[in-house]
Amino acid sequence: MSEDLKKIRDQIDNLDQQIQLLLNQRAACAKKVADAKLADIEGGETAIFYRPEREASVLRKVMTRNEGPISNEEMARLFREIMSACLALEQSMKIAFLGPEGTFTQAAALKHFGHSVKTIPFSTIDEVFREVDADACHYGVVPVENSTEGVISHTLDMLIESPLKICGEVSLRIHQYLMGQQKSLKQINKIYSHQQSLAQCREWLDNSLPGVERVSVNSNAEAARLASVETGAAAIASSSAAEIYQLNILAEKIEDEPDNTTRFIILGKQEVEPSGSLSDYSSQSFDKTSIMVTSANKSGALFDLLKPIAENGLSMTRIESRPSKSGLWQYLFFIDIDGHSSQSSVADALKKIKNQSSLLKILGSYPKAVL
Repeated sequence: MSEDLKKIRDQIDNLDQQIQLLLNQRAACAKKVADAKLADIEGGETAIFYRPEREASVLRKVMTRNEGPISNEEMARLFREIMSACLALEQSMKIAFLGPEGTFTQAAALKHFGHSVKTIPFSTIDEVFREVDADACHYGVVPVENSTEGVISHTLDMLIESPLKICGEVSLRIHQYLMGQQKSLKQINKIYSHQQSLAQCREWLDNSLPGVERVSVNSNAEAARLASVETGAAAIASSSAAEIYQLNILAEKIEDEPDNTTRFIILGKQEVEPSGSLSDYSSQSFDKTSIMVTSANKSGALFDLLKPIAENGLSMTRIESRPSKSGLWQYLFFIDIDGHSSQSSVADALKKIKNQSSLLKILGSYPKAVL
């Protein structure tokens, strides 16, 4: 070993020691935060240990001050895991997700909360909502829309009646993998996957496996499980599902759109504070507000609902409509607006929208996905 290489390795060892010392000092501070929160609780209230706005603010600062060579995304991921480990010392969190093990929703949950939480799979979106509502899990993660195939209708339907709030969001690049017990595509006679994934890979399937039966199931992980026990069957799922169910990956990244991305929402019970100073909102928005609104069945009703958004200089980032169960040809509109509900311009717009609507429900104000 050269003398220069030995010096570099000694330097790395010294830095590792300092990093470890600082990590434990940070963890000790986290425990002090937990003690302070518990001491401040009055009248049987529950302490809130996880603050989405605080984590989003920390991650933005991490990325702003990063000078490389580690990328902003990788640096933020490392700090997310540090925060996850420290939070676990304050509270061991249980996160419900649309399962089983190995789904993209589980990957989204781990991306958002880090690997120091306990992720618990449930077979339907309804169950995720119910478990969080019943306090069996602290938070839930469900898909809400895909850049290729659009909105997840079941999630929107659940938001109509649920008392839960949207506390955050996660964007996840979705890569689809074809997997099975086989070693050749010629041995496949059936393909299992979630209907969204089948749609996202339609062109590839038409060209590579024309005529092969496609069967929709509740999740990609369930598809992988079925492919692991059924001769001739294959699945479209994530690479982690292939590892869990010990399947061969027969084709990689078969999604038709290379930028295929799914957005997931975090479900909880708490009101989330702004993740940045309200004075900063004049130049940019760090948060998002989601609402559900209904209007009278009359000419110009939708225009009247949206007009306050434009009048207050706000950006509407999404609008979806769903049939209302209360009347024929009545519709609910799901709208995302840039900004937090405590921001004066957003609050004014919401007040005016409420006056123009038959029902306004604020689904949540929460930090935008940081990465």
